[in-house]
Amino acid sequence: MLVINEQQASELLDLEALIDALAPAMSELSAGKVSQPPRIAAMVEEKKGLLAAMPVYLPNSKALACKLVSVFPLNHALGLVSHQAAISLFDGDTGRQIALIDGTHITAERTAAGAALATRLLARPDATKLAILGTGVQASAHIGAIPRVRDIKEIRIAGRSRNKAAALAERVKGEATAEIVVADSFEDAVRGAEIICGTTDAAEPIMEMAWVPPGAHINSVGFNLKGREIGEDVVAGSKVFVEARFVALAEPPAGANDLMWPIRDDVITEDHIVAEIGELVSGDQLGRAADNDITLYKSVGLGVQDAAAAELVYRAALNKNIGVEVDF
Repeated sequence: MLVINEQQASELLDLEALIDALAPAMSELSAGKVSQPPRIAAMVEEKKGLLAAMPVYLPNSKALACKLVSVFPLNHALGLVSHQAAISLFDGDTGRQIALIDGTHITAERTAAGAALATRLLARPDATKLAILGTGVQASAHIGAIPRVRDIKEIRIAGRSRNKAAALAERVKGEATAEIVVADSFEDAVRGAEIICGTTDAAEPIMEMAWVPPGAHINSVGFNLKGREIGEDVVAGSKVFVEARFVALAEPPAGANDLMWPIRDDVITEDHIVAEIGELVSGDQLGRAADNDITLYKSVGLGVQDAAAAELVYRAALNKNIGVEVDF
């Protein structure tokens, strides 16, 4: 079994290759070919945390994987990341474990790559202004991913703490080719933006529909077990797209309160979801129909994405002779 640590996984994972690899994986999922149950989790109520298991099998690539991921939002106050993970990769023919990969970097990158794929499929081709809502790992990952699919000229960063937004802006200035702007508020970041990425663990909505310009595309990857990042006004006013309906509409911790609560409150119905990302990839469904459509991609994170990313890392590790062989 090959053991690959976080630094090695970071070096081996090619973001552009991952964005491209997610397209057929998501199409395979929407076609009903993937075996992937909704994730299950053990709750750590006193820390508002959880440990989730996410098994998946992709027949086309024979990628068989299971991710264990802990989500502890209170870690931010301790200077620690909120999401920590490990991915076990198995041989699709024999079931033999072939790799154990640190999944912390993969989780961040595959989430941002999924949003980048959605942006490629849904955002207006001429979109150049990007708003990043949040200042954590996912905010940084989206700053790296979205410019891979659109010619971003300006990146606005906003957070609940302006100091943290400024610190993130300073960290990414050397890597980004776009102008980096620290916004004074979420509203200032959203108004006039053409692509908006919500990457927070906020319990209360961080944007209002009145701020969102016509034609904008929104990615929302934020998760809060007891709350929601995107309010019902934004959901109701947008064309909504998801990774998989059966996951997005599942009960917590699998699904998205951002969608389930407006359904519960009779603001929308399940039919408000226009399509899955895989259906857009295959051409079975259409995405943006008009320039002034507001599109919303609500992500909850899927094992399919982890398996595709882990497979890329494993193959790259074999090619470059990276990792440590361990005899279990």
